Amino acid sequence: MRKAATLERIEKEVETLAPDEQLALVERVVHQLRKGRRSGRRALSWQKLYGLGKGIWRGEDAQDYVNRLREDRT
Repeated sequence: MRKAATLERIEKEVETLAPDEQLALVERVVHQLRKGRRSGRRALSWQKLYGLGKGIWRGEDAQDYVNRLREDRT
């Protein structure tokens, strides 16, 4: 209930601003939200990726694989 009262108070305060000030405020709030979303992302865990593709090259010589890749690029 207290949050609703706070939001209402903020809304009334915003209504007293000029339209260009309201727009500037909205832009600042959006910027803060986007910044928060970026920092809220979890870092990738390389530990979870360990061994994921180990079966892909089973039985393949590493040098033959690299040579074939180089040939495909030319």
